[in-house]
Amino acid sequence: MTSAPKYMPHYTVEDYRLWEGDWELWNGVAVAMTPSPFGRHSRLLVSVGSELKSATEACGCNATVLAEIDWIVSADTVLRPDLIVVCGAEPERHVEETPAIAVEILSDSTRERDLTYKRSIYQQQKLPCYLIVDPDTSQLMVLQLNQDGQYVDMPATGDVELVICDDCRLTIQVDRLFR
Repeated sequence: MTSAPKYMPHYTVEDYRLWEGDWELWNGVAVAMTPSPFGRHSRLLVSVGSELKSATEACGCNATVLAEIDWIVSADTVLRPDLIVVCGAEPERHVEETPAIAVEILSDSTRERDLTYKRSIYQQQKLPCYLIVDPDTSQLMVLQLNQDGQYVDMPATGDVELVICDDCRLTIQVDRLFR
């Protein structure tokens, strides 16, 4: 006895734009966003965003730090990282080009998504730098693309230097993120 294939709708960005509530779109599949984050997550979001903004200003980089903005990856994929750094000014609407940096702050409800699915899609999109903040361990994981287009884990203690927007060298003070 055979079973009929299960119908799985395939949504597009056009569909996504009509939805109410908080969603992401992963290769045509609607993914509900979790409820708003707790205090520790929000504090880390502000801390990491402030550190990135200070670092871009300190080196004179023409980059913009944005929080919780949609990144339209393709016609059927929309992601919303906790933070994004784009080269140049902020977009008029959503981010439609690959950013320089994406940041995800892990939580119980997003940990698996951030460490597997988003890591995979960020690497496929050739996102140069993916920062993963783990509130449970007070650690920062820095993933940077190598010449083969694969993420390499960089040590993330003390000061971490990130090269973005072709020639900007940002220095992130990791200990300041978790104060």
